[in-house]
Order: sequence, then structure tokens, then C-alpha cells
Amino acid sequence: MKKILVTISTLLVSFSALAQGTIQFSTFNSARGVNAPVMAPDGTGAGVLFPGMTAQLFMVGPGGAYTPLTPATTFNPGPGAASRYVVIPTSNVIVPGVPAGGSATIVMRIFTGASWDQSLGFRGETAPVVVNNLGGTPASGGAPLQPAVLAGLQGITIPEPATVALGLLGTAALLFRRRATIS
Repeated sequence: MKKILVTISTLLVSFSALAQGTIQFSTFNSARGVNAPVMAPDGTGAGVLFPGMTAQLFMVGPGGAYTPLTPATTFNPGPGAASRYVVIPTSNVIVPGVPAGGSATIVMRIFTGASWDQSLGFRGETAPVVVNNLGGTPASGGAPLQPAVLAGLQGITIPEPATVALGLLGTAALLFRRRATIS
């Protein structure tokens, strides 16, 4: 009986792996029409402005619910144009519940801290983009499809750290004033 349960669970895991599309997480791929830099108004890249800033793709689902996709990545460090683009992860991003060849609406969120929800620093996101022809192994069999790319993803401009700090200070002052008024 144990062998049957192990065999069934192995098959279920195998089939669920087939039912997942893939995306290459790259914000620059000139050959495939991807150019989505993340930079400050002065042209400084996110990798210089916010070292260690995280970039993560999220699938936009029914009712606007966001599902975080993995793996997340960071931005290229150092000066120059490369600092405007993400470090391409060693594995493709998996889009659960969307089969190879399918489509998904995706946003890229950037943030400082452990996660989008826990970020105390800067957070920003791109406009949603529909990614067609997800890669992966088709459920019907056949040759694996090349991972989809983020064609159509638009870059974003992030404010300077001083602007962010000033905005946070102003928000804190308003909250403090409101709290004092309510008491």
C-alpha cells in the first residue's frame, strides 16, 4: 500500500510540474525586444542607487490578487548602464497554474527589505504586462518551449533617496498630527 501511495504522489508532482509555464527574468534582451531599465531621474541605475534592492515578478490574478513568483533577483552592481537591469537568475521564473504556451499578466515589483509586504524602504512597480507563450514542457507532450520573455515590460524611474526620505518624514508628520488631533 505504501508503494502505491508513493507512486501516486510522485505522478501528481510530475504532472503538476508540467502544468507550469516559465519566464526568463531579464529586463534587457535586445534580441527579444526587452528593455525595461530601473533608474533614478539622473540616469543612475538601481544597482548603484540602492545596492541589494530586490526585483520580483508577481502574477496578477482574478480580482487583482498578486501572487509572488520565484526566483527573485537583484540589480547589477557598479557604475554604468548595466546597473539599470536585473541580474538574470540561474533558473527561470515558474508561473504556477499556467501551462506552457499559456499567458499570464505580470508586474515587476522592486523593493528594499526582505519582501514587498515587509519593505520599509523604497517600493515601486511596473505597469502590468501580458506575457504570452510561456515556456516549459507542454502537458500534451512534445518538445519543451523556450521560456517567455518580458517583452512590453516598461522601465520605471525611482526617486532619489533624499526625496524618499523627505516623503517619509512628511507622511510621519501628518500621521503624528492626526494622532494628536484625535486624542
